[in-house]
Amino acid sequence: MADIVDKETRSRMMSGIRGKHTKPEMVLRRALHARGFRYRLHGKGIPGRPDLILAKHQAVIFVHGCFWHRHEGCRYATTPTTRPDFWAEKFAANVRRDRATLETLATLGWRVATVWECALRKPDQVSATCDALVSWLAAGEPDIEIGEGDLAARDDGRGVARFRA
Repeated sequence: MADIVDKETRSRMMSGIRGKHTKPEMVLRRALHARGFRYRLHGKGIPGRPDLILAKHQAVIFVHGCFWHRHEGCRYATTPTTRPDFWAEKFAANVRRDRATLETLATLGWRVATVWECALRKPDQVSATCDALVSWLAAGEPDIEIGEGDLAARDDGRGVARFRA
């Protein structure tokens, strides 16, 4: 199937996609800041340039787009039908880079939270995601991954939702 716009228009549209200060990232930053957390942004000296760095907690937070970082099982991680080989390699490279970054950060002693954009689409999801991150930071647990499906996690009987760690 041919693209519905010309090559120059597609190029302009794709160049508008940013990696920093995205809407999901800004929503999470505001929610954490409102709860009293202070952080650094996009640290150059830390592998992968995490979106948020909470040095006090020796933790970093990545806000990943479901499409670009291939959130497994997510409805937003679709694959374009044009040039499937190109997209398959591009997505595979992104996933490999993310995995290598996580391993490097773990070696350096950082705890890593990966928050998927699907977990930040609605205000109640933002609140639940923020609750999970606050609990994770306080508990000192290793890594956590929070997606839309994780927000509908089981209740452990005490009113506390459990997330993949």
